[in-house]
Amino acid sequence: MSRKILQGIKVLDLTNVLSGPFTTLHLALLGAEVIKVENPKDGDLARKLGIVPALNKQLMGTSFLAQNCNKQSITLNTKAPEGKDLFRRLVLDADVVVENFRPGVMARLGLDYATLSALNPRLIYCAISGFGQTGPDALKPAYDQIIQGLSGEMAVNGDERLSPLRTGFPVCDTVGGLNAAFAVMAALFHRERTGEGQFIDVALLDSIMPLMGWVAANLLIGGEQPTLMGNDNFTAAPSGTFCTQDGHINIAANKQEQWEAVCDVLGVPELKTDPRFQERDTRKKNRRELTPLLEARLSQKPTGFWVMELNLKDVPSGEILGLEAALRQPQVEHRQVLQKVPVAGFGDIEVFGLTARFDKTPGAVETPPPTLGEHNAQVYGALGLSEAEQSELKAKGVI
Repeated sequence: MSRKILQGIKVLDLTNVLSGPFTTLHLALLGAEVIKVENPKDGDLARKLGIVPALNKQLMGTSFLAQNCNKQSITLNTKAPEGKDLFRRLVLDADVVVENFRPGVMARLGLDYATLSALNPRLIYCAISGFGQTGPDALKPAYDQIIQGLSGEMAVNGDERLSPLRTGFPVCDTVGGLNAAFAVMAALFHRERTGEGQFIDVALLDSIMPLMGWVAANLLIGGEQPTLMGNDNFTAAPSGTFCTQDGHINIAANKQEQWEAVCDVLGVPELKTDPRFQERDTRKKNRRELTPLLEARLSQKPTGFWVMELNLKDVPSGEILGLEAALRQPQVEHRQVLQKVPVAGFGDIEVFGLTARFDKTPGAVETPPPTLGEHNAQVYGALGLSEAEQSELKAKGVI
């Protein structure tokens, strides 16, 4: 049996909803023992978020199911003195703590990095928040859409008819989660060499901005404000979305030879020497004139035909799929991007697995998302608490 990359690493996961759970999901898929620490009443808010009401009532909403495979769940009231004590005991042999509370919450609980690192100097503590732990906006509340707006991400989407435009999924939360997972892995590597734990401060606002590097570089270095171009790509032409006989096609002719191949495939070789389109930068300026000329030919045949012909000439092109068709396309199935896992009382569900392929240390979805407090007996028993002690703590609302 192959060893997992993070086998033997223990993570205490105090996170809720998306950014933090997305972080710890990736650690869990890499083999870490992730113990999700949830409030005894109703746990992670994501347990009640989703489009299947029956699952929400069971505290197993689709939003929770999507992000929490391979994890254990315990309940713990960290506001209660006994709860604080139990958490400190858990920290003694933990490697990582991840939380996504607003700055200051953990300090008020007496469970901040300074306190916990005194108990366990090797501890890596990752705090995820909207704006970071310091600065003029640090204490403001934030959800994904707020960060999308404040980051400039919404302002560079859409066109003159529809802008600002929100990305159709919580891109800031998920990118923030990936950034935090990357940071935890880097900190573990540092600890491997030095023995030192450390504090990691991840902000969603910081995390999303580098993804706009090309657009930002045009402004910061070239002094050019973003242009709203809809589905067109500002780096080249023709590069964007075009109408065909039966729908739309994406074409990305970013190189001169690809542009010339487009002309040949579409049967318009005269455009190669047209002064409006001959050179790359000139084509970009005249894309409004170019697009209808190309669509006049593209509209004569279906998308599938053009995708095949253009790809044969090494021109990147593809259909624009709906979500269901995208999830079911042969390449995605071949790569096993989706994996099945059984959920008690519901049956098999499909979730995303680890999308990096390791030949020596593969990661996989192995256990379903846990029910609330499913692993209380296991985890607290390992701490030395008897069944009677656990029952007493449960009666008090501590666990």
